Amino acid sequence: MKLPWYKMLGPGLLYAGAAIGVSHLVQSTRAGAEFGYGLIWAVLLANFLKYPFFEIGPRYAASTGKSLLDGYQALGNWALYLFIGITISTMFIIQSAVTVVTAGLVSEITGLMVEPWIISAGLLLVCLGILLIGDFSFLDKTMKLIIVLLTLTTIVAFGFSLLGNSEQYTMYLKTFSFSDNGNVLFLIALMGWMPAPLDISVWHSVWAVEKSKEINQKIPLKTALLDFKIGYWGTLFLALCFVGLGATTIYGTGIELEASGGGFAKQLIGIYTNSLGDWAYYLIAIAAFTTMFSTTLTCLDAFPRVLAPTTSMIVKKEYEKPNNTYWMWLMIVVVGTVVILSLFLTNMKEMVDFATKIAFITSPILAILNYLVIHGKTMPEENKPSLFLKVLSWVGIVYLIGFSIYFIWLSVNL
Repeated sequence: MKLPWYKMLGPGLLYAGAAIGVSHLVQSTRAGAEFGYGLIWAVLLANFLKYPFFEIGPRYAASTGKSLLDGYQALGNWALYLFIGITISTMFIIQSAVTVVTAGLVSEITGLMVEPWIISAGLLLVCLGILLIGDFSFLDKTMKLIIVLLTLTTIVAFGFSLLGNSEQYTMYLKTFSFSDNGNVLFLIALMGWMPAPLDISVWHSVWAVEKSKEINQKIPLKTALLDFKIGYWGTLFLALCFVGLGATTIYGTGIELEASGGGFAKQLIGIYTNSLGDWAYYLIAIAAFTTMFSTTLTCLDAFPRVLAPTTSMIVKKEYEKPNNTYWMWLMIVVVGTVVILSLFLTNMKEMVDFATKIAFITSPILAILNYLVIHGKTMPEENKPSLFLKVLSWVGIVYLIGFSIYFIWLSVNL
């Protein structure tokens, strides 16, 4: 029996759950707080130019019944080695960044006065337990509830903030300038994870394959792309809302955003309660926490979920999840993240900026790999992207390479 289209939705919302985290709650809010609406163009540009590379995930999975990992393998083992190298070199810092923001929210909500890395370790253990007893279906259903909750609270908060009378002082008003190296470095950090790291295109293709197995039928390309567009453009809308919240409640007040996880979490929740009233504290706190917790959980599942089959492909061994390789990578991610947070965490804002910049630098490589796969021999000709998306991909690759080179040059010459 063929399911109705709306019951085939899911991977797109998992994408949204992974994307709506640091790039939205932290970076977008900071953009609005520091430059008002001056960086709206950057948010729009990043989403527009990265669109074809994210769309490749569900397009390839729906057209072939396989994930992008199989597409990489078709290019040659060099592509798999390149992907696994990028993933391993970035996964600990990415997992650390999303986990420490979540830990900051826990500290603010509960009042726990302990080291952030200890709270982070506890969160990772909880996530580990969920993954041990849960499955894809659990993630799929939970994410739908979380995304609806966050969307509603964010829209309402932004609407009320527009009605408020946020006091601004001319001396504190800032405008973005390309002549200011600090401004440019923040721009790169903002666009690096906007709307998300390109790794998620691979995760999305894996989730799409898992969804097909769960419902025991192939998801049509049209439905897969609809699911993706709901998640993708929904995350853009929420990013603009977070920029707006920062602009209407902090910009021009002279208030500096905190660098610590707990301090930032307190300010973030304060943005909402200032707009809605103190009665909304726990509603907003729960929405913010569940959003970041879902990002932490989704990332923790995604890294071993893609590394396990990649490892099996390299050693030419058949892969079936769950297996020992999945659990091995899961434990490696958990232990590595705890080590980084316990030894190297001094400033949440710096860690987030570092993670987003690394994501930006690796983006051109993943973009080119995705382009080669979607226009390669394993992709059915009739399902390949349109000429418009093909040209947009070229523009996007030039943008990613150019901006990455500029960032490296700027970093060396500072």
